Amino acid sequence: MKKFFSLILTAVFILTAVNICSAKSAIEQRTEINNLHDQALQRLYAKYPSARRVINNCYAYATLSNTGMKLGLFGSAHGRGVAINNYTGEKVYLKMQEQELGIGFGAKEYDLIFLIDTKAAWDSFIIGKIRFGAGADASANDGVNGGSVEGAEYVADGVWLYQMTKKGLSLEATLKGTKIYADKELN
Repeated sequence: MKKFFSLILTAVFILTAVNICSAKSAIEQRTEINNLHDQALQRLYAKYPSARRVINNCYAYATLSNTGMKLGLFGSAHGRGVAINNYTGEKVYLKMQEQELGIGFGAKEYDLIFLIDTKAAWDSFIIGKIRFGAGADASANDGVNGGSVEGAEYVADGVWLYQMTKKGLSLEATLKGTKIYADKELN
């Protein structure tokens, strides 16, 4: 078992070193994030076609592409994405950090698509004031047409969330703390 954990730890260090050595320019990073954004929306619309109407009618929305790993009691995830204000056209590039405590094992890649209902929620979201935890409802009201947002979870005041797993497998029962904040290098 010790060899297994040593192997996983070594792989994490190697991947981190590769990422540091292959640093991309801000323009390349923004282009990559915009492509991930488009792919996340395509996956969302394929699964929940009504989400297109909801996203077009909400105050703002954000997509984040994330990678998470859980080994034993501890886990973490990180990601990057972009928030778009439908009223002003403003784009804010984002980073995400998540820490987990609880029992679990696995790794996964997933997209988070946030629906932001008000200017106050937008302002709090992009400055990193909103922190997210575990648990929410299976659906939420879209606040615009009185309809239900199929597959979305209410996660904070004025904010709903879709989570779409891209690949990987994870079995866990955890408490999470998630922080999303503006990427100072890309904005």
